[in-house]
Amino acid sequence: MLEQNAWFTEIHNRDGSAFSLRVRAKLHEERTPYQTIAIYETTDFGRLMVIDGCTMVSDRENFIYHEMMAHPALFIHPAPRRVAIIGGGDCGTLREVLKHPEVVEAVQIDIDERVTRLAEQYFPELVSANDDPRARLLFDDGIAWVRAAPPGALDLIIVDSTDPVGPAEGLFSAAFYADCWRALGPGGLLIQQSESPLYHQRLLAEMREAMQGAGFVDVKSLFFPQPIYPSGWWSAMLACKDGPIEGFREQAVAARAFATRYYNAAIHRAAFAIPEFMYRR
Repeated sequence: MLEQNAWFTEIHNRDGSAFSLRVRAKLHEERTPYQTIAIYETTDFGRLMVIDGCTMVSDRENFIYHEMMAHPALFIHPAPRRVAIIGGGDCGTLREVLKHPEVVEAVQIDIDERVTRLAEQYFPELVSANDDPRARLLFDDGIAWVRAAPPGALDLIIVDSTDPVGPAEGLFSAAFYADCWRALGPGGLLIQQSESPLYHQRLLAEMREAMQGAGFVDVKSLFFPQPIYPSGWWSAMLACKDGPIEGFREQAVAARAFATRYYNAAIHRAAFAIPEFMYRR
């Protein structure tokens, strides 16, 4: 039982910072073969999922992350039909991908089935597309799955991973990016969450170098707010297999038949603007 006005706090010793949410109750906690997952009821952010002590998703703000991991890449690709999501066991990114009618198959591969089962129990909004006939949920090693994928089988790979430690560490490797490059067809795109551009500049640089070394012709960063993540500012790395990342299907964005809460054409353009300090690194 939590004390009244208790707080969940994620401390970042290396960066001398911390983030807290006031919580009413701890609803669940378990240790899986891969990680520790906890669910809290907060006073102002709804339900909160925490993995290994790090905030993952809350009711209040998850739409920002999930929309930005899905829609920019899907509207840049001219015809995204086959999508793989590595990680993303809470299913929020899958939900956003399946809003696109041109997608004929979306395979989500997460090593820990318990993330999905707890999302079904505590975050039903996130799993609302799981019964879509185009969705396929696999609980397996995403690195091995991509390695075994037929060459050119995918149009888009979304790496919706946790931080680059533990089970997710291999998702940030040059070998994994080479496997992604091979699995993508002409014009194929890879997008991966790349942590805080304020706190983790070295990681962003290392990811860019590794993706380019794996053969990706163009690599760009996009940025978006993420209130419950370190620094409140997040990023993703977008890489194109064989050509420049130029423009997006802006008319399709305007004519989309589905609702978004954060993403639109103006947000898309702004997300790729590079802060001045990143030019000077």
